[in-house]
Amino acid sequence: MTVSYVERTQANAETRAFYDKAEARFEMLLNIFKVFGHTPELGTVFTDLVMAILKDGKLDWLTKELLILKATHRNDCQYCVVQHETLSKRLGISEEKIADIGGDRYKTSPHFSDAEKVLLDLTVQIGIDANKLSGELWDRLHKHFTEPQIVEAVFTITTYIAVSKFGDALGVELEPVFSGLKPILEVAKH
Repeated sequence: MTVSYVERTQANAETRAFYDKAEARFEMLLNIFKVFGHTPELGTVFTDLVMAILKDGKLDWLTKELLILKATHRNDCQYCVVQHETLSKRLGISEEKIADIGGDRYKTSPHFSDAEKVLLDLTVQIGIDANKLSGELWDRLHKHFTEPQIVEAVFTITTYIAVSKFGDALGVELEPVFSGLKPILEVAKH
């Protein structure tokens, strides 16, 4: 841990307000929110941003969870992967489908539709170089998705790349409730 968590008992009124909102939505006060206790204005922005993504929108929440898992797994974010695997299973995504997100397995997996595969290809390419999305990839995206859906997909992917980097840079640790859970997707040890 590189910065301390601001526990509820230490929080000022502004921090407690965003803690209450986050806890109501996520059923617990996650450590990633506690690091924002140092900057409650940013914590509120972060909480609102995450809550805007983690629901049905132009894309359904299940599809966005696949993108989040792919983006955070590629960044080796243990914190994100464990939490989003748990959430994905609660939302009804099978363990087999989660496992096939790893590496290139999704490309030939029977668990993914062609539309899901193109979004996972998009996630990989953004992680490699967002400036080099090929015409072929854009054609496949437009075949399956509207422009608002593509915008939401890219926003979800890039936001969770940032979330994984933020959490890892600050050494955010998994909450005790997640201890002992072995992730389906292996995360590289650093």
